[in-house]
Amino acid sequence: MKKLIGRLILKLMGWKVVLQGDVSSLDRCILVVAPHTHNMEYILGNLAYWSLGKPLKIIIKDAHTKAWYGGIVRALGGIGIDRSRKNDLINFVAEQFAKDDFSLVITPEGTRSWVPKWRKGFYHMALAAKVPIVLAAGDFKRNTIFLGYTIPYERLASVPFTEIMREIQDYYVKNDIGPKIPENWNPNIMGPDSETTAGN
Repeated sequence: MKKLIGRLILKLMGWKVVLQGDVSSLDRCILVVAPHTHNMEYILGNLAYWSLGKPLKIIIKDAHTKAWYGGIVRALGGIGIDRSRKNDLINFVAEQFAKDDFSLVITPEGTRSWVPKWRKGFYHMALAAKVPIVLAAGDFKRNTIFLGYTIPYERLASVPFTEIMREIQDYYVKNDIGPKIPENWNPNIMGPDSETTAGN
């Protein structure tokens, strides 16, 4: 049912999903979503996953999963975490992957506003859970959801962090992604002190 709903809503909205890798990678991965400039990206991402019949989850405060509406939140992929585990988020994520298979949504910018560089948590989560990083992007210029470019766990574990970040940075630049709010997107995800800037 979710497949039909996802496909229908995307079609009515005029959006399409373009897969850039093996769809099986979406069964178990850290799903890096960028640019993150608007809440609409999460809605589109959910619809894309519904249309493909894949499990998508997101970490939120457990107050939401324990509330009267908690059943709905969990059904939409919410994984509750209590405040005492927030400083142990990497191990928490690894524990969740030990229990089940799913894509975990991470937005490394950490906010919908402009940031000078990405946070590194997504990378350490993938290493701890021994899962690949899969890249996703909502392109508002072309009404297209790009999904599936995969960086295997074996590569994550064998090359330097900066090389992984350059690969991710190049991906978003070369695909010419159009954010919902362009002024809130900084394509130089490695920060002003990095040796390689976006586009080089």
